[in-house]
Amino acid sequence: MAESGSIGSETVAAEAVPVAEVPSGGVRRRRSGVRRLAVVLLVLVVLFLPPWWVLFASGVDWPLPVFLVGTVGFAAWLVSFPFLMVAGHGRRRDDRAARVADTTLGMVWVLFTWSVPGIVVDLVLDGFDAGGTGRARIVAAAVAAVSAGLLGWGHFEAMRVPRVKRLDVHLPRLGEGLDGTRVVVLADTHYGPIDRAAWSARVTEAVNALDADVVVHAGDIADGTPARRRAQSAPLGAIRARLARVYVTGNHEYGSGAQGWLDRMAELGWEPLHNRHVVVERGGDVLVLAGVDDVTAGYSGLAGHRANLGGALAGADPELPVLLVAHQPKFVPQAAAAGIDLQVSGHTHGGQIWPFNFLVRLDQPVVHGLSRHGERTQLYTSRGTGFWGPPFRVFAPSEITLLTLRTGSARPTS
Repeated sequence: MAESGSIGSETVAAEAVPVAEVPSGGVRRRRSGVRRLAVVLLVLVVLFLPPWWVLFASGVDWPLPVFLVGTVGFAAWLVSFPFLMVAGHGRRRDDRAARVADTTLGMVWVLFTWSVPGIVVDLVLDGFDAGGTGRARIVAAAVAAVSAGLLGWGHFEAMRVPRVKRLDVHLPRLGEGLDGTRVVVLADTHYGPIDRAAWSARVTEAVNALDADVVVHAGDIADGTPARRRAQSAPLGAIRARLARVYVTGNHEYGSGAQGWLDRMAELGWEPLHNRHVVVERGGDVLVLAGVDDVTAGYSGLAGHRANLGGALAGADPELPVLLVAHQPKFVPQAAAAGIDLQVSGHTHGGQIWPFNFLVRLDQPVVHGLSRHGERTQLYTSRGTGFWGPPFRVFAPSEITLLTLRTGSARPTS
């Protein structure tokens, strides 16, 4: 009886609490959604406002019809952009919407980038009372011309077959028999809304011309499931390597069916290094090729997916040199702590569209190139073979990388 009375009292007390004082999960989610929407709208306004100001409102004194057309065009662009992004990259995955949204994103980023110095120049000249309407129109025309030129060139750079970047990497623990081993690195192919099956085939031809011992794909293979990007990924099956072709997941796989991509690459004859390693031999000496899942894998909810360097090296002879493939450069502290000889990464795209490289540097230790971390570990960060989202590369060229492994320390340059 006492227990029943107690339970009844607690029930009454609970029922007496005003509903408004105990926000439900749904209310919290709505509030969080409103906050995210507000942030997105603020960012969009910040990106769209400077180009509109420079081109149509900063003392250029265009005829009223020109001003109205420009203003309405920018407003329509601003309002439609988030809907296109949701349609293209949300649950629907509409490739046509994604192409428009991604291209728009690149265009507005370049316009924003060059409108800001345009505003500064305009203000400085205005302070000297120089030029008036003519000055403002010259600044507007310059911003438009520079942006258009960079977008045209950037699109060409994004869609072309990447140039080959060649680099010798000296590994003191590398055996003499492995000296001269040719490692070709691909990363960030990002097969996506723009059908690049023909481009993929040309990349395969370029890789095969390099006569590789090992070919590495360092992740972010696609935006979309293996079924949707089957034709674009198919040419990877024709890539040749004397010793091994290895692949690890990038962060984008974890929104596109990571396990499916591991299976797809195995189907194409590659070795998926899902927290594991393989051993290759050349000239009587041995090299360990290890790979880890992307650092975001642990948040994916997929069982067994996380960056597990211990698992990747389990059973490997600690005296052997190790080439580790890890999608993000930020994994290098763990690699250095484990005494890895060389980590190969991608992810950064070299910034892809200048000056985004400065923002990338806030998140990653390196944006591109060869760097040293600790006493033994070196890191090579590729700018990537393809592009993500906006089909532009500005001052951040794509690359197919040929790393030639050399034994001993690098000779000093004079």
